Amino acid sequence: MKALVFHQFGGPEVLEYLEISDPVIGPDEILVSMKAIGLNFADIYRRKGNYHLTGNSPFILGYEGAGVVEKTGANVQGISVGDPVAFADVPHANAEKVAVPIEKAIPIPESVSFDKAASVLLQGLTAHYLTKDSYAVKENDVILVHAAAGGVGQLLVQMAKLFGGRVIGLTSSMEKASVVKNSGGNQVFLYSDDWKRKVMEETNGKGVDVVYDSVGSTLEDSFAVTRIGGTVVFYGMAGGDPAPVDPRMLMDTSKTLTGGDLWNFLTSREERATRSAELFRWIEEGKITVSEPTVFALRDGRKAHQFLESRKSTGKILLRP
Repeated sequence: MKALVFHQFGGPEVLEYLEISDPVIGPDEILVSMKAIGLNFADIYRRKGNYHLTGNSPFILGYEGAGVVEKTGANVQGISVGDPVAFADVPHANAEKVAVPIEKAIPIPESVSFDKAASVLLQGLTAHYLTKDSYAVKENDVILVHAAAGGVGQLLVQMAKLFGGRVIGLTSSMEKASVVKNSGGNQVFLYSDDWKRKVMEETNGKGVDVVYDSVGSTLEDSFAVTRIGGTVVFYGMAGGDPAPVDPRMLMDTSKTLTGGDLWNFLTSREERATRSAELFRWIEEGKITVSEPTVFALRDGRKAHQFLESRKSTGKILLRP
């Protein structure tokens, strides 16, 4: 099979499209012929060496995708050859075929395409736990979403609205601001503006109920626009590491800092199935809209990585085997 691989850490130029051996599945695994593969910032971090990778080179990136079951292991039940499945947390996805543990295989309903499943699972399940577990959004909550035009950001906006919240988005350009508005954002401010002042004015000096911060370096600013007793959810570092948070500030203002990591919620096959089913149902009912992805051929993985790193993308980037 063909796969996108690399032998040493570095920029997009280290990626190569090569012929390698097909995966050999175990008794509790299925072999999936890939139709669409999700590209995420975590892939960039792993390629650069910022995130730990196990095993030896050649390394294969990718943790998210969708395809058709080509073969099943001896112990596999409930999934058959020909079934459409997806996954959000299986390594070596940047290949024509992937060995998927049965507990991580997520059935795709007929109404959801391979592209849509590969576009929404990782980012959609992230937005799902953020709005239901990290901070359960309630009717009339005022929510501030960083990087609101990104893949997770657009879904966060929509889910917060679904639960009755009022959403303020932050983004970097007027083009991206229109994307946030189209996702249902009530108000959008640019990072280049005096956004902290504008957020406080928008909330009549009170501050927001919750901030979803995936930028990291903005954490101190996020607390500055959070109301007394409010919450900041820290779940990413796209802009760099945050400054240390003063616990005395938390005590004096009764504010809460909580972290979020998807892997702490996808702990069983049941969790994956339940959360994914709700996500797919919202899509089927039109409550959540997934923007059209930007698609690159898997062989053009270098170009896809360059595009993602350029920060020009809005929504999802997919690789097509």
